[in-house]
Amino acid sequence: MTAISSRPAAASAPAAPGQQAVLRRAIAASAMGNATEWFDYGIYAYGVTYISAALFPGEMEDAVLFALATFAISFLVRPLGGLFWGPLGDRLGRKSVLALTILLMSGATLCVGLIPDYARIGLWAPALLITLRMVQGFSTGGEYGGAATFMAEYAPDARRGFYGSFLEFGTLAGFSLGAALMLGFSLMLGDAAMHAWGWRVPFLVAAPMGLVGMYLRSKMEDTPVFQAAAALHDAGPPAPRLGAMMRRYWRPMLVVGGLVVALNVVNYTLLSYMPTYLRRRIGLSADEALIVPIIGMLMMMLFLPLAGALSDRLGRRAMWRVSLIGLLAAAVPLYWLMGTGLAGAITGFMLLGLLYVPQLATISATFPALFPTQVRFAGFAIAYNVSTSIFGGTAPAVGSGLISLTGNELMPAFYMMLACGVGLVALRFMPETAGRSLHDDPFAKEPA
Repeated sequence: MTAISSRPAAASAPAAPGQQAVLRRAIAASAMGNATEWFDYGIYAYGVTYISAALFPGEMEDAVLFALATFAISFLVRPLGGLFWGPLGDRLGRKSVLALTILLMSGATLCVGLIPDYARIGLWAPALLITLRMVQGFSTGGEYGGAATFMAEYAPDARRGFYGSFLEFGTLAGFSLGAALMLGFSLMLGDAAMHAWGWRVPFLVAAPMGLVGMYLRSKMEDTPVFQAAAALHDAGPPAPRLGAMMRRYWRPMLVVGGLVVALNVVNYTLLSYMPTYLRRRIGLSADEALIVPIIGMLMMMLFLPLAGALSDRLGRRAMWRVSLIGLLAAAVPLYWLMGTGLAGAITGFMLLGLLYVPQLATISATFPALFPTQVRFAGFAIAYNVSTSIFGGTAPAVGSGLISLTGNELMPAFYMMLACGVGLVALRFMPETAGRSLHDDPFAKEPA
């Protein structure tokens, strides 16, 4: 039985009607930023063939590889964003940082759609793309950790998994919207028009999405948990310096980092790399390669709230264990199934997505709860983004490179299995946080 904290637990009390309205606005404000972030990933991943042809030199094979590498570059900057935005969010509050990160993120996405072609400005085209991807990575380094922390600190302790799952609902909604726009324009305009100018239009949609997200966030109060901690210290909870934080909280940071290896290798292989894999490696048409993940993601969205609610009853560890072991056992057979044709690709993707949902649904309930309030934003953002930069954004390029090196089309599945093995090791050291107050430090309650 978990001990009950004697400290304030504003987020744990049953929500009155007015509090329910505030909670719904907090969910919308958090999810909108996540949707904007993943909208960019969706249009980039699903438009990579057009982007590479327009902005990079060389043959198509080389241009696509350069475009995938540029996708990875933004992730290399994410730890810097976490180092900058995380401590700032712990000192000044969550909502101020989140209002800035969503503006930077959506503005950079908009500008990608305005870059002149390589034929017009030469190497300036890929240089500008790389610069904008770095801006996106820097802003995203604070966006995701902040949004998950914001969501977790607003949600009632007993239902943190259920409410937190809507942050990832925003992830798939943004990604699906980006993919659907690319597919829709491809079907309406045809290949020639898409290569000429059509690929740019979805990037322009990011501007209104960012403005809506900033408006929602600017109208919110900071989280009850942060306000309670700030009231105890007159200004804000005292955040230790980076070195002291890493010495004191290295255990939760290593646990998060290990779990994120599994989470994001699966995530970016399944969502970002899959259209390229299905088209170039399996031989589906461009439209079929976009339809398969869209169908799979829509199905995943239906199960996210259910998985989040189950984690409130069964615990986060149980959900992660089922997901990791399931993917470890089924990755190769399901990749083989995807290689049999369109019907097999849809079925295989949907089953992989279902196995991944227990991880995806519980991110914002699991990771922020591993850190105390005074370092929650920074600790989560730094650990998450360092691991993501090394293993997440590089997953598409690694998968493609392993296939080229070995000639084995199943190499992305083997890479996914290796990542899930790392995740299982990290899970062994993760304390259960379901139902616990965010005023507690779960690692302080663990035996030495």
